Amino acid sequence: MTYTTPVQNLLKQSKNNPDKVYLHQPIERHWQKFTWAEVEHQARCIAKGLQSQGYEKGSRIGILSKNCAHWIISDLAIMMAGYIPVAIFSTAHHNTISFVIKHADLKAIFVGKLDDTSAAESAINSDVLRIAFPYPTASTTESFTSWLSKYPPIENVHQASIDDTATILYTSGSTGEPKGVVLTYKNWMSAAQSTALKFNMTSNDRQMSYLPLAHVVERSLEASSLFIGYEIYFVESLETFIEDLNYGKPTVFGSVPRLWTKFQSQILKNIPEKKLNFLISIPIINKIIAKKIRTKLGLECARYFASGTAPIPLSLLHWYEKLGINISEAWGMSESSSMSCINLPFVKRDLGTIGKPISCVTMKLSEEGEILIKGDAVFSEYYRDTETTLESFTDGWFHTGDCGENTATGAFKIVGRIKDKFKTSKGKYVTPVPIESMLSANTDIDQVCVMGSGLKQPVAIVVLNNSISKENSEAVERLKNILTDVNNKLESHQKLDYILVCSEVWDIDNGLLTPTLKIKRNAIEQKYMQLINGELLGDIIWESEIASI
Repeated sequence: MTYTTPVQNLLKQSKNNPDKVYLHQPIERHWQKFTWAEVEHQARCIAKGLQSQGYEKGSRIGILSKNCAHWIISDLAIMMAGYIPVAIFSTAHHNTISFVIKHADLKAIFVGKLDDTSAAESAINSDVLRIAFPYPTASTTESFTSWLSKYPPIENVHQASIDDTATILYTSGSTGEPKGVVLTYKNWMSAAQSTALKFNMTSNDRQMSYLPLAHVVERSLEASSLFIGYEIYFVESLETFIEDLNYGKPTVFGSVPRLWTKFQSQILKNIPEKKLNFLISIPIINKIIAKKIRTKLGLECARYFASGTAPIPLSLLHWYEKLGINISEAWGMSESSSMSCINLPFVKRDLGTIGKPISCVTMKLSEEGEILIKGDAVFSEYYRDTETTLESFTDGWFHTGDCGENTATGAFKIVGRIKDKFKTSKGKYVTPVPIESMLSANTDIDQVCVMGSGLKQPVAIVVLNNSISKENSEAVERLKNILTDVNNKLESHQKLDYILVCSEVWDIDNGLLTPTLKIKRNAIEQKYMQLINGELLGDIIWESEIASI
């Protein structure tokens, strides 16, 4: 396959479809539209502004903002000017921002939509030029808007080689300092182009951009849209998410397990589960109800659905299947430039697997059951970390750290992370992910983490949906039933001692979720280890009761 860079694709789309709308940005509930020609013009002006600062070719320029049209325009401008974009998660704390700025030696940084500007204010040194997006943000000396009038469009756009460094992605990381994944244009575009072709994308498609653009999945969406020429709609806030989804009406919709669970909770809040199960068991009525639900979510035009970044419970996939939402589970990582494997075309018997590799990579299992990967999409180095780079490859194969299996159909199945396995005091190893997936069949459970290093038996730490309390005897009974059902399916050393119900929701702000909404096992274990190390009696234990003793 021949690969073309994002800038080459922008110039092609702008030339062929100058007046076609590319980006849709909501601002205080009004939608601002950017055509291909406008995106090119603004990117050229911003590129000129960057070059006027006198930075050397290959200098690293940061972007710290929530998703917005100006994020993508600035990304393109950085590449047009011959520099390397480095994205930082908008939820990053002071230490992470400071680390990335120093490690990547950022010369300038675009700052935009942020829930809290204090981390940016304290972490960005005075010697790093700040350029503000046109939203309330951290204090800056320059602004995106002023540069559009201050600088003329750059005439000679930097034409990168396909093997040049395109970007450095700092992993959100559930442990330790983030690693800088160096992606070339070949890495980035091979995954983006292969993904677009896998989904049969056309210029008439629409996608929502709401997962962090600092994450490889959303950067792949950006690159795919430039390659194909389809439209991108942004989300103004969490509160307007469903409203914005209904406005954009995406034709392809991907999300993460945490949000698929949230959608399920929202649906069950409006229709009790027993009533819903009854209605969707009735022929004809079931299709009407399913269509109504999809329409209310803004997904009536979506022909493909996907989930990635973390394992999704099989029970949740089956639940959505009843609503006509066939979710294709995908797998990938920063080091493989986003999606590498997916259950697409959707195969029902492959539910619970990540399907088969896409065209830009090859995958296999090591003798220990670890997934190994190589191909055009696989990176070659961690930035300024030769030792870790060398440790991560064997004969050209990258060690993903994921444990996998091959099914009879040739699909790959993730059974957990190698580092997530723990040993109980009995000396037996336990893999938590399959147990967590079984527990998630109970729709009262919103979040779950199985742990037990050094304990006689594993335990399940859970967060329940907001409406559930210990006074709800039916819910308590359902928890006891799921504990019994799951334990009946497990080997003796895997059986759960009890379920501990937490008082606090796990989120990004309290450091228990990554920016892509994956649980931080180490942080959760540290928080609750003292509780579970005590002698707790019972099947269902409430943190609030322990705290009151």
